[in-house]
Amino acid sequence: MKVGSEDRNKLIAAGSFGVLAVGYLLYTLFGGGSTSDAPPAAPVVTTIRTPSVNRPVAAPVPSQPSRLDPTLHPEGMLLAESLVYSGSGRNIFLAPGAAQQQAAVKIPKPIASPRFVPPTSANTGPPPLPPIELRFFGTATRADGKRQAFFLRGDDVLIASQGDVVGRRYRVGAIATSSVEVTDLTNNNTQRLPMSAQ
Repeated sequence: MKVGSEDRNKLIAAGSFGVLAVGYLLYTLFGGGSTSDAPPAAPVVTTIRTPSVNRPVAAPVPSQPSRLDPTLHPEGMLLAESLVYSGSGRNIFLAPGAAQQQAAVKIPKPIASPRFVPPTSANTGPPPLPPIELRFFGTATRADGKRQAFFLRGDDVLIASQGDVVGRRYRVGAIATSSVEVTDLTNNNTQRLPMSAQ
């Protein structure tokens, strides 16, 4: 069987990739890791002095948070439990000299508590009448010469002549080409509605 030049190129590429993969695997398993023979860093020791006990207390502080020692040290726990704080009678949260300043400041007592006074409403007259819920958008003249007006109420189109009642609430008055007179029958409010563009 004869191998073409294209198949031979694929075979060479696959072989070289396999050699690289085996070499990388051997490198990572046997020689690629970090081989630092340095011993781990010693913990830093800090000295804490308390007011009642004037002896240094060694508290181990790890230098690296990734190398925490999970074992319990009972001698350190016993030392921490044996500390007793006996205060000297001063407030440790105030700066020196602030106690005299605090004693000198006197807060005045309030004379009287404020009381609520409800606001008085100004008499502005009768409340305004509600607007008419119709939109006038056009007119038409019938064959007998009567003029009709077209209204929108929500999505409904209403057609009315002079004197008709629309929506059981509005009576149509004089109809002109650019406006119409409408009376609200619930409160006898008469308004002139101008023609509105759609």
